[in-house]
Amino acid sequence: MTDDLTTRQSPTPIDGTSAGGAGPATGKRPIMQLHDVSVAFGGRTAVRNVTFDVPIGQVTALIGPSGSGKTTLLRALNRMHDTVRSASVTGTVYLGGIDVYGGTLHPTLLRSRVGMVFQRPNPFPTMSIYENVVSGLRFNGVRNKPLLDEAAESALIAAALWDEVRDRLKAGASTLSGGQQQRLCIARALAVEPEVLLMDEPTSALDPQATRYIENLIGELKDRVTIVIVTHNMQQAARISDRCAFLLMAEDRAGELIEIGPTNQIFESPNDQRTADYVNGRFG
Repeated sequence: MTDDLTTRQSPTPIDGTSAGGAGPATGKRPIMQLHDVSVAFGGRTAVRNVTFDVPIGQVTALIGPSGSGKTTLLRALNRMHDTVRSASVTGTVYLGGIDVYGGTLHPTLLRSRVGMVFQRPNPFPTMSIYENVVSGLRFNGVRNKPLLDEAAESALIAAALWDEVRDRLKAGASTLSGGQQQRLCIARALAVEPEVLLMDEPTSALDPQATRYIENLIGELKDRVTIVIVTHNMQQAARISDRCAFLLMAEDRAGELIEIGPTNQIFESPNDQRTADYVNGRFG
């Protein structure tokens, strides 16, 4: 998919390793790298000078109080702000060494490699369960039915939904429960075989049982796809993530990255007192 893409040299990861190498903190090479990323809307800064690596095959959680820039940063990773006229993104975001804002990677191709699952389930209501799953493949020009069938089954299995829907694939997506609809959206994202899956509070609209399904699924999926997730739930972040990035908003420092590190370090021995105060519920 990338043979015709021009790559630019990516920055040295902040953990001090060479680009593409394994970092001492994670033992994993980065699949994405953020360097000095800022996002503004109408000239007002929402995310400021964020730099960190996203290790391959891990779950990275973005945590912080409301308004600290978590979702704004997440959406910058696959150029979701392109459709917002007042938005401005500066700095660099690299996917496997390719500068995603450098002009060589079309946004449609980028979003097939960096998928997105939103806060509320958003299946296409007029489509069947099957058509929802394969819609991305059809959009990319795939018309071979055996190939579509195989992709749909594989994605639904990966999303832990196949056994529940295999006998009613032609039923409307709206016949599914909220938790099933969210897993259907995950299957839809997985069908195009992304390298990274962005998840914006994917369980906030779900009941506890459906939340457990999604959390267990995330643990199973990280061997297949790297995950970056926004969550306000500190217990959830502790349960499902390998690394946490803590963002905070102040009057003069909107969307500032306070620290990033292994989840157990962030929760047990953070380097910044503000991180300790937040994960221990003293504010936010």
